Amino acid sequence: MNNRQIVNGILVEIFNYILLLEERNLKTNGLKNLSITEIHIIEAINKVNFPSMGEVSSKLMVTIGTLSTSVNRLVQKGYVHSERSENDRRVVLLSLTEKGKEAFLIHEAFHNNMISKVLEKSNLKDDNLLVESLQKLLLFFKALKV
Repeated sequence: MNNRQIVNGILVEIFNYILLLEERNLKTNGLKNLSITEIHIIEAINKVNFPSMGEVSSKLMVTIGTLSTSVNRLVQKGYVHSERSENDRRVVLLSLTEKGKEAFLIHEAFHNNMISKVLEKSNLKDDNLLVESLQKLLLFFKALKV
């Protein structure tokens, strides 16, 4: 096997493991009624500066229509609050409820633990090489998005 095939295999396997472990983490922590998609929406709502449907859909790279369906489910489940902006009635603002904030913290702890394990026994030189490689990969994906 050449390096290209090895890197491809590793990336596919890492992606699949992260999804599997994220889902397992949700169930283990009492969030059985949340899907991976829904927890990523909760994460995006928490991390964007102006959590409107437009901003969150941009961050997640999905249409507002696609996001709408999931947000409605999250509102029904009690994780998200949705309301129209008083300044511009076309804009729908999103916020996390206390339940949503708790779900975000559980998900964030999973990611923090994962990164800690990855960097646990490495040194600064290794860390820098990993960061540079991942940044190149991200730039590649961003260029394809356009």
